[in-house]
Amino acid sequence: MLDASEGDTFRTAFVREPVVLKHFPALVLNADYRPLSYYPLSLWPWQEAIKAVFLERVTILAEYDEMVHSQRAAFRIPSVVVLKDYVKPQKRVAFTRFNLFLRDEFRCQYCGSKGDLTFDHVVPRSRGGVTSWNNVVAACSPCNLRKGNRLLRQSGMTLRKRPYQPQPEEMRNIGRRFPPNFRHESWVDFLYWDAELEA
Repeated sequence: MLDASEGDTFRTAFVREPVVLKHFPALVLNADYRPLSYYPLSLWPWQEAIKAVFLERVTILAEYDEMVHSQRAAFRIPSVVVLKDYVKPQKRVAFTRFNLFLRDEFRCQYCGSKGDLTFDHVVPRSRGGVTSWNNVVAACSPCNLRKGNRLLRQSGMTLRKRPYQPQPEEMRNIGRRFPPNFRHESWVDFLYWDAELEA
């Protein structure tokens, strides 16, 4: 098992630039067969997946039909790999713009619209409000401008949901509702195997 500092470093290695993930990315599962991250999804470029196989850090669970060739051998490209060592889940959710938008499900917390999002201090900083999970919400530009530097009661606006500090498990569950643009068929069972079944 990796300790917390190793786990954080190792975990950040799963999020790659979209350009390198265009062709045959591998879904990376923790040793408990769950993705380390649902949003963004824990993916490796195929080159890193094959390297991890040779370093005996992962086991291949599924493969693409496509092959790659070395001077001595040919290999099918892994589509799902599982870590041999368990990486401990994060105990807290970092307060970042992306995570704030994810908590608020990419919707303005005043009008519910999607797109053109920024963030708003519910209690403005000029009135003693702090930049924290409990005082910042996702807001569209029109609502942000409309509220301005006023308190909610002065603006006549209401929040769809009060701001709060989310728990990691909750963020993973929210993230599962925002699937990536590309999902290989071999990933589906591993992405949703722990989802509650509908009656």
